[in-house]
Amino acid sequence: MYVVTILGNLLIILAIYSDSHLDTPMNFFLSNLSFNDICLSTTTVPKMLVNIQSQDQSIYYTGCLSLVSFVLVFTILENFLLAGMAFDLYVAICHPLRYTVIMNPLLYVSLLQSSLLISTMDAFLHTLLVLRLSFCTDLEIPHFFCELAEVIELACSDTLINNILVFVAACVFAGFPFSGIIFSYIHIVSSVLRMPSSEGKHKAFSTCGSHLSVVFLFYGTGFVVYISSAVTDSPRKTAVASVMYSVVTQMLNPFIYSLRNKDMKETLRKLIGRIAFHP
Repeated sequence: MYVVTILGNLLIILAIYSDSHLDTPMNFFLSNLSFNDICLSTTTVPKMLVNIQSQDQSIYYTGCLSLVSFVLVFTILENFLLAGMAFDLYVAICHPLRYTVIMNPLLYVSLLQSSLLISTMDAFLHTLLVLRLSFCTDLEIPHFFCELAEVIELACSDTLINNILVFVAACVFAGFPFSGIIFSYIHIVSSVLRMPSSEGKHKAFSTCGSHLSVVFLFYGTGFVVYISSAVTDSPRKTAVASVMYSVVTQMLNPFIYSLRNKDMKETLRKLIGRIAFHP
């Protein structure tokens, strides 16, 4: 699964940058989403594979905190990237005549840079607050990677500030992007239903299909993780649900975008042909 994730997302990035016809704001966000998926998978999966292979599941304190930070950065950034893609679809369908004016390179590059900055600052703040906690000896995290909530639960000192920050950050950095996605799709559906031709409606919904599938996959699996951790006391079940959220989603994203996008499929076919038959 890890190899498929890396190769699939890498092919998406290569396809976008090898074909000038795919040089659009949506594909800019998509290439960064693919790179983010590679980074998120690389943060968690290799360590899990080492643990399985060596039967040694230990991790250094600094390594654990680093893992927490990187998971936070890439997870929050994924939220913002999906929201940026929804905004791009909203402008393309609801304001097509102003699309090139609104979605200019300065805007979408600035959106990416600000999203990365916010994600990094949030992860840094969480890590600083974890550093102030005291931990007992012989700690065991019932997970396949160092998740922030699991690490906080192991602390012997007061974790009220940490828990408040986790709640506020989840509401802001997951709630706001998700609200933006919902807002965009409400206006998109409203605009599409007013279209006179059925062909135009089909084309518009087809354009949104890939993104909507990824959104449901990302937030749906995240919701399953939250519900499973709330209703069950079994760490194993929670860990299994987290695999769906942090491993399976990143593997399926390239397939969703390549199978539902004709231009992407054609470019990938040419790219794979050049790679396969290159002397």
